[in-house]
Amino acid sequence: MDQLISIFGQGLSNGFYPVPQQAIGVGSAFEVSPHAQDLVYHVLVPLSPPPGHAFHLELDAAGVLQRNCCVHVELLCTDTREQLGEDMLCFLHHSEEELRRKQDPSLLHTLCTGTYLDVDKTVHWFYRSMRVAWLLLPQSHHWHLMLQPSGRSCRLSRDQKSFMAEVIFGVRQGDSDVFGSQPTEVGIPSTTWLETYIVAEAKFFRHISRQAPGDSWHYKCLQLLSRILVGAGFSSYALKMVVMHLLSTVPLTQWCRKDFWRMMDTLKYLHCSLDTKQLNHFVIGNERFPMEISLPSDFRVAEAPNLFQHLASNPDAHMKAMQEYVHLLLQLKQMLV
Repeated sequence: MDQLISIFGQGLSNGFYPVPQQAIGVGSAFEVSPHAQDLVYHVLVPLSPPPGHAFHLELDAAGVLQRNCCVHVELLCTDTREQLGEDMLCFLHHSEEELRRKQDPSLLHTLCTGTYLDVDKTVHWFYRSMRVAWLLLPQSHHWHLMLQPSGRSCRLSRDQKSFMAEVIFGVRQGDSDVFGSQPTEVGIPSTTWLETYIVAEAKFFRHISRQAPGDSWHYKCLQLLSRILVGAGFSSYALKMVVMHLLSTVPLTQWCRKDFWRMMDTLKYLHCSLDTKQLNHFVIGNERFPMEISLPSDFRVAEAPNLFQHLASNPDAHMKAMQEYVHLLLQLKQMLV
């Protein structure tokens, strides 16, 4: 992905498209599928504005988990760059006719709807560009690239080896590790992005790994639990929140390989959360979240969203969740035996 981005940078040097930055691996280190060949490597690619443009993340006022947001694209004055001899006309102070004759169109005229960055147009642009860039990579001689219809996933294969990679685009919120990212749901307006915390969460796990003993198996604990979770009604995200809460309270010296009962502690925490219908988000509203991970100024003092809020208002969903927990517990006991 870094090599692809380098090629992108060379190909986009004369245009006014979003500038992909170094990819950030998220999820794949601790969220695995039951079979290795089904593993999907998730990478978030931050997008920076091209010259003469600025991105502003406009968040929905509703204080819910994964707030909707829009990426407002603003044109900036570049007269100074022109005076310094750079080959760029100011979009604000030159006529449309002159701009049309001498310069590529602004981002507003290519990947935007109105003044907002369009998710669908951005994905299709990346899809087309990736097909061209791939041919310039040395890996293209040995690996086969198959782009999926969604435009955000691709499969790489070579002989009997194959793996999936999923690209998530993100626009950084200020200088924090919180991004606006493209949604996966259908039916959402194309100018709507979703606030995501996956980069901050990935950095938290790396923060823990630097402090944990060499034989710590907190990653493996989450991997094994994720495997037996397949088919249950709990999301792997809720399970990840539980493990993150435990990592901040249980001493890291108690996560060594001989302490495999940490998995039982994880399910006990999950049961307590189900019983009280309360599982707080770990990043939002957590004043103890590592300061080295950059968050928006109001995140640590905000009210933590309850991931199990839907269980409090739906007795049937709560009963089903408790039944699935019992099944999950039995599966874990069988695996331990």
